[in-house]
Amino acid sequence: MKQVNVLFFLLGMILLTGCRQTDPDGIYYPFKNHVWQRFNILKFEIPVKQSDKPYTVVFFARHNAEFPYKSLDFNMVMNTPSGEERIREFQLLIRDKDDAFLGDCELEICETTLVLKKDLSINKDGMLMVELENLIPRMETPGLLGVGIRLQGK
Repeated sequence: MKQVNVLFFLLGMILLTGCRQTDPDGIYYPFKNHVWQRFNILKFEIPVKQSDKPYTVVFFARHNAEFPYKSLDFNMVMNTPSGEERIREFQLLIRDKDDAFLGDCELEICETTLVLKKDLSINKDGMLMVELENLIPRMETPGLLGVGIRLQGK
């Protein structure tokens, strides 16, 4: 019976970590059916090391032509390894005044970026924790392939 519980625990952990993709560009959460559910709060755990050089934390969103809004509104809560907490609402502009997509578009997929924090000093090794909450007042935000976080200046 104990082996069955361990097996289910391991299977659960594999499924949970399978929803997040880590690559050299950062951590990326792809959305099933290209939809960010309103109350699906995303949690990023990014390993960081103490550094004399500051980091820049960059948010990126990949979307297609089905994204219906001019912007993607979200709330961010960031906690550094030393215990500092930063909370801020953001508006990532997706379309310009003429309704054309901003950002880098290739074929039918666009990627738009936004700096969440410039000159972030890390004075202790550990995890940089970032939580993102979708603030668009609809249950589903269609047209989003996924969102992610990149650290620059490591």
